[in-house]
Amino acid sequence: MADPTPVIDDLRAESEELDLLTAELTPRQWALPTPAPGWTVAHQIAHLAWTDHSALLAVTDAGAFQALVEKALAAPGTFVDEGAEEGARLPHAELTATWRAGCDALQQALRSAPPGGRFPWYGPPMSAASMATARLMETWAHGLDIAEALGVVSPPTDRIRHVARLGVRTRDFAYTVHGLTPPAEEIRVELRAPSGDVWAYGPEDAAQRVTGPAVDFCLLVTQRAHRADLALTAEGPDADRWLGIAQAFAGPPGAGRPPKGAKR
Repeated sequence: MADPTPVIDDLRAESEELDLLTAELTPRQWALPTPAPGWTVAHQIAHLAWTDHSALLAVTDAGAFQALVEKALAAPGTFVDEGAEEGARLPHAELTATWRAGCDALQQALRSAPPGGRFPWYGPPMSAASMATARLMETWAHGLDIAEALGVVSPPTDRIRHVARLGVRTRDFAYTVHGLTPPAEEIRVELRAPSGDVWAYGPEDAAQRVTGPAVDFCLLVTQRAHRADLALTAEGPDADRWLGIAQAFAGPPGAGRPPKGAKR
C-alpha cells in the first residue's frame, strides 16, 4: 500500500508555485490566451478548481460525485469546457479564492483518507496516492500552459517524478483508448531527472526501450509538446508506437499539440 504523504506534499508544493505565479495578475493577463484553444489563463485556473472540486467529492461524497459523472455522460464532448467557462466568468479574486480553498480541502481529505481506500473517478477507481498524483500531473501541465501565456519559464523540479511514473503506468491505457491491443512485452524506460538522477522503470534487460529527459517524457504524456520537438528515443516497434499515442490523463485521446512552427 503506497503512502500518499510524499505525493500530497509535492502536490501542495506544485500548487503553491502556481499560486505565486498567478497571485498578482492583472485583468489583461487573466484574459491572455493559452496554448489550449479557446482557453485563457482564467479558464486554466477555473479548470483546476473544477477538477479539484470533483476529486474532493469523489473522496468525500460518492453520491454527489456520481451526479457529476452522469452530467459528464450527458455531454461527453463539452462538459470539461463548460466547467472551465463557468469558472472563468467569476471575478478573478473569487476564482483564485475558490481554487485555493479547493486545493486545501482536497489535500486535507486525501491525508485523512482511510488506508487502502479507493475512490471513484471518470476512469478506474483510484487510491489517495493515485488521486494526488493525477492532481499533481494536471496542476503541473496546466501551470505550463499558464506560464507560456505569461511568457515566463517554469524550471522543472523532481516533483515531475510522479508524472513520469504515471506516464509509464498508463501505457496500456493509452493503447486501449486508441482501440489498440497493448503489447505483451515490457518496455524499459530510463529518464534523466532535472536533478541529474536516472529514473528507471521496467526490466533492465528488456529488448525495447524509451530513453531521454524526464521533462520531455512528461511533456509527451501530458500532451504539452509534440514528439518531434522532444529528445526522446524509442528502440523497438512497440516503444515507438507507444510514444506516438502516450497519454497520462483519463478520457478520450487528446488532439495533442502541433510541432513547433506548424500552423494551428
